[in-house]
Amino acid sequence: MAQHFLLSKAAKTLSLIEVFKMTDEEIERIFAQLRWPETQGEAACVHCGSLKVWDCRRPSGAPRYRCADCGKDFSITSGTLFASHKLSLRIYLAAILMFCNEVKGKSMLAMSRELGVTYRCAFVLCHKLREAMSVELKDRAMGGEGIEAEIDGAYFGGYVKPENMKKDRRDRRFRINQSGKRRCVVVVREREGNTTPMVFQTEAEATNWIKRRVDPATILHADEAPSWNGLHARFEVRRVNHEVGFSYDFACTNQAESFFSRLRRAEQGHHHWISGPYLLRYAQEAAWREDNRRKSNGHQVNRVIGLALNAKQSVDFTCYGKRAA
Repeated sequence: MAQHFLLSKAAKTLSLIEVFKMTDEEIERIFAQLRWPETQGEAACVHCGSLKVWDCRRPSGAPRYRCADCGKDFSITSGTLFASHKLSLRIYLAAILMFCNEVKGKSMLAMSRELGVTYRCAFVLCHKLREAMSVELKDRAMGGEGIEAEIDGAYFGGYVKPENMKKDRRDRRFRINQSGKRRCVVVVREREGNTTPMVFQTEAEATNWIKRRVDPATILHADEAPSWNGLHARFEVRRVNHEVGFSYDFACTNQAESFFSRLRRAEQGHHHWISGPYLLRYAQEAAWREDNRRKSNGHQVNRVIGLALNAKQSVDFTCYGKRAA
């Protein structure tokens, strides 16, 4: 029987023991090389782009640079998702490794205990990591000639607790008895390719988004939900009746279902509640994990750090709090 990738040596190229054995200079070098790959890790001014900079550390020893041309100070994380951070780069590296090691998501309560920080700090930090992951998914074109993709939708949030007495309970399938907070995550997943999710009020609202993001030459696989009927005019759509089987008549949506399996397990096992304004971020995290599930944890860590350091400051959070509207 073939060994699962996550059990293999190739999947484990970085450990927490290695992170805490590294010197401060080694960790700074990792972040610098991912921030400035064009100069092999040599600092460049984030304000004017000059290479004439020198090391001007803070009294605490935290890394800081000063530009000889514009005279401004900056750090490795200035202007990035990690801007204005108060944690050390070592803690950031350890946190990103722990986040990537959890294949179905990371509990914020566990993260706060392991790092010795508040729950709010862990929550904001991990949402910044999700925001970094989302950069790869932004405006991603899907499909093409000879490519098959699967589409499906699943509803999250808006749970209405039933009344204690049976005579007081109402049929929650009717909209009048629902909370109005339930949202639908729709995913497009290429076979042996990329995964892209989006959140809508209902599954039927995703039709126009799919038409914009997916190449018309793509062969789509979908279930028999009436939401997908409008796609037949633009795509070749193969439908599967799940009352007959998981796959039927050369149609199958098992890979899309695999994405939702990961997202459901993250919700039930770690987060417990992923609806609301952050639902898309959780869906994008699950998509990123699906697309990188065959990459080593060291590769995933470097990828997340690189995405975060090359992104602008968070659109959702600033410092360790919610960005003001």
